[in-house]
Amino acid sequence: MKNVSMKKVLIALDYSPTAEKVAETGFLLAQTMGAQVVLLHVLSDPVYYSSSEYSPIIGFEGYMEMGPVNSVTTERLNDASLRYLDNTKQRLGDSTIQTLVKEGEFAETILETAKEVHADFIVIGSHSRRWLEEVLMGSVTEKVLHHTSIPLFIIPTKKHK
Repeated sequence: MKNVSMKKVLIALDYSPTAEKVAETGFLLAQTMGAQVVLLHVLSDPVYYSSSEYSPIIGFEGYMEMGPVNSVTTERLNDASLRYLDNTKQRLGDSTIQTLVKEGEFAETILETAKEVHADFIVIGSHSRRWLEEVLMGSVTEKVLHHTSIPLFIIPTKKHK
């Protein structure tokens, strides 16, 4: 049997309150494999950041300084996202972690970036959504799962009652 080496792990992060759990779990997984870590955040349409789905959390204090969503520019969102990823990198305590901010549809951009960076593994969180939202919007995790040939580690982030 051939020994497969995992050299690079892509960890896709959003701004949900569970992103820290995804980052920490993915980082620990990468450490056990001796793999390099790439943290990715995908920027969506700026209107998304004013929706009920969006929740500013860890490392993204600059969001409130940006003013109303109609004045938010992609450049300002990109800068805030880089600060968020840099703060996550500092919390994980590894200066070799690479950070990337990309624009586009979430699942497609995660898949494209995984190919670009030659990721051997993708780590992503799975949020629990109500069934109607799932039917109307689809799930980023589900789309990535069904369209990747790269191993995927899905971290359930649903809070248990």
